[in-house]
Amino acid sequence: MANKLIRFGILGCGRITRRGLIPGITQSPAAELVALASQRPGVAAELAKECGSPRAYDSYEAVINDPQVDAVYVPSTGESHKHWTLLAARAGKHVLCEKSLALNVAEAEEMAAGCRQAGIVLQEAFMWRHHPRTKQVKSLLQAGEIGELRLICAHFSFDIDRSDWRLNPAQGGGAVWDIGCYGVNASRHFAGVEPHSVYSRARFYETGADMTMQIALQFPNGCLANVDCSFEAPFRCEVELVGTRGTIVIPDAFLPPDQAKLLVRRGVEPEAPVETVVFPAANQYAEQVTDFCASIAAGKLLAPAEDGVGNMRVLETALNQARQAAGL
Repeated sequence: MANKLIRFGILGCGRITRRGLIPGITQSPAAELVALASQRPGVAAELAKECGSPRAYDSYEAVINDPQVDAVYVPSTGESHKHWTLLAARAGKHVLCEKSLALNVAEAEEMAAGCRQAGIVLQEAFMWRHHPRTKQVKSLLQAGEIGELRLICAHFSFDIDRSDWRLNPAQGGGAVWDIGCYGVNASRHFAGVEPHSVYSRARFYETGADMTMQIALQFPNGCLANVDCSFEAPFRCEVELVGTRGTIVIPDAFLPPDQAKLLVRRGVEPEAPVETVVFPAANQYAEQVTDFCASIAAGKLLAPAEDGVGNMRVLETALNQARQAAGL
């Protein structure tokens, strides 16, 4: 498949499909969109006309069984990720699955094992990892530009309507599953190792979903991380990396604007200058799709992609600990 476009089918026509993956696939030099599906009759056909998809279906199974489809994107709510991923794997389709990967670690491990056994690539859709800015930050850390990494602070919050499905735990709702996963993902990515200690506390909504959560992670290489997320707070989306000889701040860390910036401070003195690095416009969804296609061509996941199991282990530990502390 190295010399041909990867043909994508999408299982759902919701907001993330429209604003993220359709532009991402169509703008990637390695992929093409060949099929859309919605379980709402006629919705896929209407969207297919808008975006130029040659085929539209009223069932997800039809996309999975389409011989012209090489890979599928699974954007549905969390409780159905396992079903569609394993069905796609058995059909020989590579899977780009929306975060968080599953409802729990057991499901995530079953998904990863099923995909391995089928010889297909499973990737969790953390698009922010593939933005050129993220890759540059990783390079700066590896080059020791701010010394040894000691502290990671990641914040992600916004207020949501109280009727939103994301307040239903049965569907994979809750702040940590939906947005806290980004801070955990960033902490693991930049620390470069898995945490050996997790501490968490949360405030829960009447539905049982976590509304606001704090998570503290300790890594075996001496790095600490503070992650917070909330569905009842103003918009915040930032990562700060603190080293022994400087800092890196990533504004709008997971949702970068066209002119994404980095604030790099080299030095420990109060007057140490801050360099602002501005990146050319990049579609992180297109970057993600292109990297996913490279993994398909290689027959294995390539960095910075992950299958999602490691992130799920931290999230489940944090949620269980917070629930226990709250007496739930």
